[in-house]
Amino acid sequence: MQQRSSGVAASSVAARPFEIRATVEWVAVAASLFWTVAANRPFFASALQDRATGDASALGFAAVLAVLLLAGHLVLLLAVLNRWTLKPLLALITVVTAFATYAVDRFGVYLDPSMLRNVLHTDLPEARELADWALLPHLLLYAGLPLLLLQRLRIVTRPPLRSFVVRAAAIGVAVWAFATAAVVAYQPMASLMRNHREVRYLITPANWLWSFAAVLAQEARGKAGPRRPIGQDAVPGPSWAAQARPRLLVVVVGETARSANWGLSGYARQTTPELARLDVVNFGDVRSCGTSTEVALPCMFAPVGRRDYDEQRIRGAESLLHLLARARVDVRWRDNQSGCKGVCDGLPYETVSSSNPAGLCSDGHCLDEALLLDLDRRLDDAAGNQVLVLHMLGNHGPAYHRRYPRAFARFLPACERDDLRACSQQEIVNAYDNAILYTDHVLAALVRRLQSHAGRLDSAMVFVSDHGESLGEHNLYLHGVPYPIAPAEQTQVPMVLWASAGFAHAVALDLGCLRRRAAQPASHDNLFHTVIGLLDVRTAVYERPLDLTAGCRSTAGDRFLARAS
Repeated sequence: MQQRSSGVAASSVAARPFEIRATVEWVAVAASLFWTVAANRPFFASALQDRATGDASALGFAAVLAVLLLAGHLVLLLAVLNRWTLKPLLALITVVTAFATYAVDRFGVYLDPSMLRNVLHTDLPEARELADWALLPHLLLYAGLPLLLLQRLRIVTRPPLRSFVVRAAAIGVAVWAFATAAVVAYQPMASLMRNHREVRYLITPANWLWSFAAVLAQEARGKAGPRRPIGQDAVPGPSWAAQARPRLLVVVVGETARSANWGLSGYARQTTPELARLDVVNFGDVRSCGTSTEVALPCMFAPVGRRDYDEQRIRGAESLLHLLARARVDVRWRDNQSGCKGVCDGLPYETVSSSNPAGLCSDGHCLDEALLLDLDRRLDDAAGNQVLVLHMLGNHGPAYHRRYPRAFARFLPACERDDLRACSQQEIVNAYDNAILYTDHVLAALVRRLQSHAGRLDSAMVFVSDHGESLGEHNLYLHGVPYPIAPAEQTQVPMVLWASAGFAHAVALDLGCLRRRAAQPASHDNLFHTVIGLLDVRTAVYERPLDLTAGCRSTAGDRFLARAS
């Protein structure tokens, strides 16, 4: 095939079989059109959900939305693609978009910055659980076919001046089309964005590209300097001087346990039988400050949580644990999950997988009983005031069946697939409830260990889950839905407190009073201030009204705090 004489030159004279010849601009148009049609079904379904199918206004709105998506993605591509960057960049975007559409279609997730941060911090074992055989045909269609066409592409080039003019004209047309569509659909678009702002995170690939850039910017700000100190005035309270025995508070951070399936909170099934036999205080109406670990964990250890949420402020500051360490509390973090998300930076930290205890670990994950290994030795050696944080793997999905030993497979048949859509909803619930049963067992075993050392130290446990989980309700699975529209299944979480007789006496805690308080609403916002109150640490950061135990403690130090607040 000979080179054209029209001023458009091929990058090579010889043509290959099944070769596709096109300019960068036409490839950008083709890619934008493909994404608009093939990658945005959830977006169109969500944007049009309140409109009658087949209605002329609905069809017109859908057409305008399609123009907006096509023109928007085209402007983005024309700004970054040239003859050298086209193939590598388009290949990368195509592959990532294929995974993104699978996640959005399969689990109903929204790829906002918090969800993308979850994805970036996902470890290999967790990624393997999320990938099932249904992913293969999806990748072949959404990535394999486009990559095959891209491989056969021969880029046609123009003389520099003509190339500049054509590119400028193409961008101008795309911008004009976008602006015109935006004006035509202003009223319905304004209503959609006002009432359902989250739908913008269903526009693929713009969702993950925007969120990835936002995460990078947040990470850069976080690395710009040290975390802002909090509670620099923190000091031990008056009770420390009179303390005769070591005092230990174990904070257990649960994973993906939802209140709706928590036996102590009124679930029809008794999924917490062991805790029910212990003298624990259950908080039945607790709201999380996030729907993912990446958001909820830093938030629940911050002085101002969901009520005045500011992610940059939270991530840029120290946590409750740094404040406690400043007040001479011995703080340690033990992890069976994906890390402490900055909450324990610079403090003693260990993972259970590093010791790989026999019979408790496989495929990169450990059962939560591994968190209790060597606990008796730690209790025997305890001195002073200590906080031990145990970060559970809990009910992390989708492989709920991997979160408990066979002995806890009580509710049957249970889903034993990583692909939740291959199971009935009842099978999914059964597997999830079995995992809750195991969490109950681990927490009860922890309490019994603490009880067995009551002769030499005063101890207490606070358990609270980081967020909940969707098990198919509203066609949603897993978690991570943007907080303003998140269903209760993802935001209502269990919370339990247990205190030994010695601990309750040392802080003058009236457990009967606390049970009455537990019947009232609570949230993650209470954790920070409750822990400070239980440990009798004095700091201006403490807010007594948010301390769940404040009204049920009667020490002289608490009367001092009440006057100070």
